[in-house]
Amino acid sequence: MLRTKLDLRKAEECTLAPYAHFDRDNAGRQYPEKTHPFRTDFQRDRDRILHSHAFRRLEYKTQVFLSGSGDHLRNRLTHTIEVAAIAKTIARALAVNEDLTETIALAHDLGHPPFGHAGERAISKVMKDHGGFDHNLQALRIVDVLEVKYPQYDGINLTRDVRSGLLKHPEHRTELDGRPLSPRPSLEAQIADLADDLTYYGHDVDDGLDSGLLIEDMLKDIPIWQEAAEQAKALGLDSGTGERFPAYTVRCLIDNMVGDAIRYSAHLLEQYDPQSAEEVEFLPQNLISFSPDFLKKTLELKDFLYENLYFGKILDKLNALSLSRIEFLFETFCKDPSLMGETARSRLDKDGVERTAADYIAGMTDNFALMEYLRLHPKN
Repeated sequence: MLRTKLDLRKAEECTLAPYAHFDRDNAGRQYPEKTHPFRTDFQRDRDRILHSHAFRRLEYKTQVFLSGSGDHLRNRLTHTIEVAAIAKTIARALAVNEDLTETIALAHDLGHPPFGHAGERAISKVMKDHGGFDHNLQALRIVDVLEVKYPQYDGINLTRDVRSGLLKHPEHRTELDGRPLSPRPSLEAQIADLADDLTYYGHDVDDGLDSGLLIEDMLKDIPIWQEAAEQAKALGLDSGTGERFPAYTVRCLIDNMVGDAIRYSAHLLEQYDPQSAEEVEFLPQNLISFSPDFLKKTLELKDFLYENLYFGKILDKLNALSLSRIEFLFETFCKDPSLMGETARSRLDKDGVERTAADYIAGMTDNFALMEYLRLHPKN
């Protein structure tokens, strides 16, 4: 049996809710092109992201721990894959477009620089007087400009639906291509955003425990963790059962977050009863959310992670070192642009030296950024 694009679109009509984004109604591309006989436009967008240089580089970019710190610890790529998987689960349960949701999830971290949180703080600092830096805007810049794949234009020519989905903050949702944006992202983009949050809440705890920077006793006063731990204990697991207990507790933690998000979002969808994707984007609130009580618990876990993991004492020295290295690279490339790669140099006249240097550094993997630092620093 042969399934064409038309068949896939008919399947969407049978399975998606009226508030979903249908491929047949997508907002099109900047540069018109022929459609594909066997893939929807959102599926093509997903594949373009998967085949991009920026996506492949995520494997060697820091999530929490510097790339290469441990074979089991997550990097930006594994985090992204996990976000996409969870986002698809939520999208399927709420009958919205899985392909669009997955595509936005896969692209959401493309704009992250090397060295994780410290890297973004460093580039934001040096670009403060030169237009600023935000990894969400950088992800859009990558897919619109910095990826070079086609003879006629820069970027990978994604649909407006995906591109607008990368702009999740209200201050960024003003206009795109000279056309105004709706106040709120699509349901699919809201799902990708929430999936990102709950994924790093759960999996960063997992990595923290795996690395030894966190111990189970440190989590005893975090209600959302204790609820998951009780579920593990109900199956006969405890601290004496080795790695099974924390591993299963993390599993329960993530499942609890996903379940709450699905149930409460379904409640909001029933309450507002939107009859189109466009209507969703002009409602007074996002419809993809944790319940109020559960949200409070997730924020307690988030605060714990920021204090004890992301900017804890042990990682603080590494963060400071990463920040100083990126500041050095930026200053060096701005003083002598010839030290940057050929593709970056080709954008100097159009983008200016500061933005070109920021783009060049933000695209680096941890390893390449360190190699460039060692190559260019006078003390090495």
